[in-house]
Formats: sequence, C-alpha cells, structure tokens
Amino acid sequence: MAALYLALLHHPVYDKNGAVVTTAVTNLDVHDLARLARTFDLAACYIATPVPTLRRLVLRIVRHWETGPGATYNETRREALARIRLAGDLDGVIADIEREAGALPRLVATTAREGGTRLSFAALRARLAVETRPELLILGTGWGLTGELLGRADDVLEPIRGSDGWNHLSVRTAAAIILDRLRAGR
Repeated sequence: MAALYLALLHHPVYDKNGAVVTTAVTNLDVHDLARLARTFDLAACYIATPVPTLRRLVLRIVRHWETGPGATYNETRREALARIRLAGDLDGVIADIEREAGALPRLVATTAREGGTRLSFAALRARLAVETRPELLILGTGWGLTGELLGRADDVLEPIRGSDGWNHLSVRTAAAIILDRLRAGR
C-alpha cells in the first residue's frame, strides 16, 4: 500500500481576483488537518508557507499540544498534531518525503475548477491499494492552486461536485471529503 501524504500550500495560490498571493495559516486548518491525518492514517500532513513567522506560529501550536499545557489536557490532540510537518514550499515537502520514503512522491493536485483530464477518486483509491510509490495530495488555500502548480502535478484529482453547481468548500471540508473517499471508499 502506498504511503499517503497531504500538503496544504499557502503559496503560490490565487486570491478571489486571480492574483497570485500568499495566504495566512489558520489555527483551525492546523488542528483539523492534523485530526484528519490521524483519522485516515496519513504518513504526514505538511503545512507549507514561505513566511517564517507563520511557520513559527505552526510550531508554537504544535508544541503547545505536544509538550506544553495542551499535552496533558488533551492527549488525542497531541497524537494528531504529531502528524504535522512544516515546509517553506512544495519543493521542501517533496524533498522531505523523498528522504523519508526513499522515492519521489507522485504529485496529486486538487482543484474545485473543472476542465482537463482528471483522476477519479476511485482510480486513486485503487492505485493507493496496489502501488508502493508514495503519493502526495496537494491542497491549496485562498482560491486554489495556481495553474503552474497544477501543471507540475502528475495527476489532478476530480473536483468535489455539489448538488447545484455551487462549489466553494473550505479546505478543511474538502480534505475531509477527499480522504473519506480515498480511504473509506464511499
């Protein structure tokens, strides 16, 4: 079975006007993605931002729950946050996974936008069951990953489709749906 990693990229992503920006890290994303990583047995969940102050913020959040007052207050939170790793960018994430797994990960980007060839959830789920090469699921903040990042991916996962065409889920919600489809086969 392939090891599955997740990366939440804060740069380069689009804002609502289509400009390439760097978004802020949110406490909720860190906590919720850590819990998803633990629930769905991901090898790790990367928070990637080029902003040193934001990486320090993530470290502070993790330390609070691993060795600070939160460690004794909520042991399950500590266990989940142990899956969080930091990187400055996608290349840092890829290098870290290659060091750990001994192979470059296959890059699977996500987007809410339609168009182009898309990998189905069922196809990725099947591949995860038989392949040994690590897989990196890449999610973007803001209004999504840039075209350049989508172009770097080996595959782009099909979007989550709502019931009436409106499609603007929070990244935490999208991650939960994606991981449920990949790991639980729904």
